[in-house]
Amino acid sequence: MLKFIARINVKAGHEEIVADALRECAGPSRAEAGCIMYHTCRAKDDATKLVVLEEWESEAALDAHTKTPHFGAFLRKTEGAVEGGIELEFLELL
Repeated sequence: MLKFIARINVKAGHEEIVADALRECAGPSRAEAGCIMYHTCRAKDDATKLVVLEEWESEAALDAHTKTPHFGAFLRKTEGAVEGGIELEFLELL
């Protein structure tokens, strides 16, 4: 299993554009084969800091996710609205 946090730093003034794009991507992502968890969150004290908590059955499932139309749509809708790309922090259970 793959568990990770996708950190998204949004350019000021683009917060709702990116949040809306995440909401649109979340439902189809949760319905994908291999998706165990897909939670979208925003920092309580800073609307420019968004995270997606994700868990996938395998690297192949995650790879398939990155090729879906809804993930592609998310990338297109948020182009130019994100600072420095999306940072992935992979996790392991203790």
